Amino acid sequence: MRSHFRNSIIFSVICLIAAFVYGYTTGGWETAFSTFFIVLTLWALETSISFDNAIVNTTVLKKMDAKRRHRFLTRGILIAVVGMRIIFPLLIVSLFGHVNPVEALRLALRDSDQYAKILEIAHIPILGFGGAFLMMVGLKFFFNEDKHTHRIWWIEKYLQKMHKMEAIEAGIVMILLYIFWQFVAPEHFTDFFVSGILGLIVFIIVDGLSTLLESNQASGMIKSSMMWFLYLELLDASFSLDGVIWAFALSKNLLVIALGLGIGAYFVRSMTMYLYDKWTLNMYRYLENGAFWAICSLALMMFLGTIIHIPEVFTWLIGIVVIGLSIWSSVREQAKKKPEIEDVI
Repeated sequence: MRSHFRNSIIFSVICLIAAFVYGYTTGGWETAFSTFFIVLTLWALETSISFDNAIVNTTVLKKMDAKRRHRFLTRGILIAVVGMRIIFPLLIVSLFGHVNPVEALRLALRDSDQYAKILEIAHIPILGFGGAFLMMVGLKFFFNEDKHTHRIWWIEKYLQKMHKMEAIEAGIVMILLYIFWQFVAPEHFTDFFVSGILGLIVFIIVDGLSTLLESNQASGMIKSSMMWFLYLELLDASFSLDGVIWAFALSKNLLVIALGLGIGAYFVRSMTMYLYDKWTLNMYRYLENGAFWAICSLALMMFLGTIIHIPEVFTWLIGIVVIGLSIWSSVREQAKKKPEIEDVI
């Protein structure tokens, strides 16, 4: 385990020291300790909320070659930290605040209240995109005709039988978008629906290209791995969308948020590689199922978040409980099988 988390621990220590020094230089000892604990809190929340992300990432890594897996852990972390935790919020502020990216950066560094206010305006379309994309991820798993393990048998077996209905996942997401669109504030009608459709389209394009490029030939495998790498980055982006918003509840400083969420993103990468190398999904039979149930729950929470306030702690607890139950079920399953094996011996 040490080898898997060594780099993320080193990265965390560096970021925490940087947070403390930054706080001290901007406001003295009190600000230094405050900044340190805010970054620490963001790290803990981002890591715990993204556990289901790590499990799903593990299933995708099986479809990639060794080279792309390595890039996911190295170059991918740059995309996750710099791209999604710094550049993406700046682009959102630039788009919805009708300012250029340079002005958005100035607001982030010198007028954090205005920066946070503009980003809050983008809250609804962000949730629409993330909810649609993640719901497609979850439904794709449950409607897969090759799925063999069923945690909640009477539901999952029925869902699997529905795979014969063409584009059933997209149809369900469209229905959900229409239902929640009825309750979204009038000024957000267009933003919510367009962003939701965009999330749906992006998933269909990436998933379709991945399937198209899959081949038994080496060149086809490389192309397919590239698409799965892109899929992983989009998946990480969708998981981080809401986190970028609620992080402003703790701090409106872009640098502080980037440090905290960046540490969490790195730990998710390390967690993913640990799960992959140790074949944990084989040890815990229902862990994968639990992760996808948690993803569907998160997508629903995103949709609900467009009409009512959903406490971040509540969303986090749902994911933890669902995955916890899947682990408990897996352990019970192993305990039942062990006596049977001993009897055979």
